[in-house]
Amino acid sequence: MAGRGRGSDRGEDAVAGVSERSLFATRPAIPLPSPTSLVPAPGTRQPQADIPAPSPPPAAGRIARVRRQFGLTSLPRLRHGVAKAAELELDRGIAFLLVPVCLAAGVIGYYSLAAEPDFAKPVAVVVLTALCALASRSWPKTHLCFTAMLLCALGLLAAKVETWRAGTRMLGSEISTEVTGRVVSLDRMETGRIRLTIDVTSTARPKLRYAPERVRLSARKIPRELAAGSLISGYAKLLPPTGPVRPDSYDFSFDSYFAGIGGSGFFLGNPRIVTAEDDMPLLARLSAAVENARQSIAGRITGIVGGAEGEIAAALIVGVRAGIPDEINEAMRRTGIYHIISISGLHMALVAGTVMGLLRGAFALFPDFSARRPVKKYAAAAALFSIAAYLVISGIVVAAERSFIMLAVMLIAVLFDRAALTMRNLAISAIAVILVSPHEVVGPSFQMSFAATAALVGAYAGWADYRARKTRPPSPKLSLPGLLTQKFLLTTGGLAMTSIIAGSATAPFAIWHFQRVSPLSLFANLAVMPIVSVVMFLAVASALLMPFGLDVPSLYLMGKGLTAMIAISAWISERSPVDAVGLISQQSVLLVTVALVIATMATTWLRLAALPFALAGLLTVSDTRTPDVLISEDARLVAVPIGGGELAVSRARPNEFTVDNWKRALVSESIVVPEVFNKTDGQFTIADAVNLPPGAPFYCTDGVCLARHPSGAIVAHVEDRKDTWKACGFADVIVVNDATGYDACHNPLVLVVTKRQLARKGSAAVFFDRQSATGPPIVSFAVDRPYRPWHEQRKFSREARGLPPYKKPDNTSAPVPAQ
Repeated sequence: MAGRGRGSDRGEDAVAGVSERSLFATRPAIPLPSPTSLVPAPGTRQPQADIPAPSPPPAAGRIARVRRQFGLTSLPRLRHGVAKAAELELDRGIAFLLVPVCLAAGVIGYYSLAAEPDFAKPVAVVVLTALCALASRSWPKTHLCFTAMLLCALGLLAAKVETWRAGTRMLGSEISTEVTGRVVSLDRMETGRIRLTIDVTSTARPKLRYAPERVRLSARKIPRELAAGSLISGYAKLLPPTGPVRPDSYDFSFDSYFAGIGGSGFFLGNPRIVTAEDDMPLLARLSAAVENARQSIAGRITGIVGGAEGEIAAALIVGVRAGIPDEINEAMRRTGIYHIISISGLHMALVAGTVMGLLRGAFALFPDFSARRPVKKYAAAAALFSIAAYLVISGIVVAAERSFIMLAVMLIAVLFDRAALTMRNLAISAIAVILVSPHEVVGPSFQMSFAATAALVGAYAGWADYRARKTRPPSPKLSLPGLLTQKFLLTTGGLAMTSIIAGSATAPFAIWHFQRVSPLSLFANLAVMPIVSVVMFLAVASALLMPFGLDVPSLYLMGKGLTAMIAISAWISERSPVDAVGLISQQSVLLVTVALVIATMATTWLRLAALPFALAGLLTVSDTRTPDVLISEDARLVAVPIGGGELAVSRARPNEFTVDNWKRALVSESIVVPEVFNKTDGQFTIADAVNLPPGAPFYCTDGVCLARHPSGAIVAHVEDRKDTWKACGFADVIVVNDATGYDACHNPLVLVVTKRQLARKGSAAVFFDRQSATGPPIVSFAVDRPYRPWHEQRKFSREARGLPPYKKPDNTSAPVPAQ
């Protein structure tokens, strides 16, 4: 049998060898036919194969040499390779991974529209693309294109449905009224004030005809017995939702619209509890019970731990983070570890991992039971239940909701014996989030979390494939110190690579939304993450032991760990360079996003297609222009960069949040407040404005504040419209903080921005002509018209209608003249 097998093998080799060798074997020379023999005899047919091909003309030879010289002969081979790789990608399921990408593209397209479409247009587009996709099933490539278009149209329709479903009533103008409503939630701020979210039931003195359904108000003091579900009343000043603090920045009215918040403000006195006349609905009663439980747990945690550590512990366990001091928040932002505070994927993963680890360790104590039962599935089910409870007790914020969906998909995959950490599961969670909350697609939380997760999953999959292909010799036995050293190095390297990959993937979005990066985030995360892992383990233990009153030791240790984390964050923050990086172009963010999608989803050599997009994104980072003047939407604040990292502002006490955003956008380190001169001083007059040196801060006198841009242009800020004419002769930009103001200069070279314009169009950015010193300035506003639903309230304010501020009528009536 052995000899027969060998002979059979040799026979098969011989057959195969004959076919190969016969192709390259040296054959005897065959005499060439004579020219006369090529002419067929009369009545005979010459086979086509025996006719030799005519020699190519000289021009064709030159073309062939040129094609070989420039490598053009490889183009068909390249097209064939691309087609094969694309077919392999489709076989591996990349089409499903691109479903959330197409949905997100449709959502972004909806929010980028210049005007609000009616329902008929998105529905018509969906129906038309669906019919085209059905009709093109016989042509695979065309069918894929129409399917992608259908998904984009579905994303646009989902965003339209969510906008219609939200329908938030937005307050149109500032007003003081008596508000009566039911408390939804309350947060104790670090400043000592209490912020209340209230469902409005009625208003009085005056009664609002278009009252918002939910408002957010702050109070100095509240009744001790006040809790979620209480019906309260108090006189409050209501303010409409604000827009972007500058063009192309985050729109707070957009966020308020989809959060259902129609206005904000503060109580002018202390609110009081009133007796409820009707019973609460069941859903509201459940929500109030959960909120009261959160507040009770947060109070216990802060009472045991105390200080800033207690506030952070409460934020980690129940999501209550309003009481964290501002300096600690800023230190964690500068070091890139603020993601630890916001309950998101990190916390959900640590909770799920801790519960699974504890349960599997407990099951290991019973080997007979573990051998007969799927204990891994039991642990995954318990972990799923634990993160669901964690989601509810943390307040069901958007970031936690998204993270729960992602982890729930992975844990359910474990229950059905599927791989947990895959790009497909990430795509499923992204689809769920996009369909439930489409507006989150344009927010920083969605973009940064999914970018980081996709980059980590893609890098992990690539590394796993590399290790699977590489043959490694068996590792030698190590001593205990060597083994511990190896584990430490591997853990440290894994944390470092995780931080680098996630930080690189989220950096473009962080710069686009916040104009800041954390240059020392790698070191901060390496130093803090081991502590955070222990802290989260203690947090889970505290939550389990709290019902029995045995949580004091774990909370005490948790506080000590948070003390170390705060100290490390503060130490690194003091040594961190300035993190403001200024503005980047929108094209750069889009190109980098395309590169990230290709690099994380492709599994063949087609992922190299991400390189040109990434390179183009890097080259267009600075393809944007920094504003020369920024104006707030209430016309009360004007800022001019004057060089040397300084930002000149027109008010002595500017809005801190607005100025902080402007400083990061204009890469300024400090602000310069104006100098005010009285008429009697005689030190500075309006006539002296023409003598101001370039880069001079604001000088205020005679109702006008003047500053000079480094380019030489003069910026004026006027409080009263009657003083506008004073600056017409020499100012290039005049901002009038008066709703009744108008362009009193009538000069096309002088830009006059009025309070009414800003009330209608939002904050503004002014750009001076770089080509000509005498060219007119160009202004860009934050809000375009026609208004979208989250901007409709802008046209109802007194300022937008050109009316002066409301003043109460004088009670003393004038005497009626005698007839």
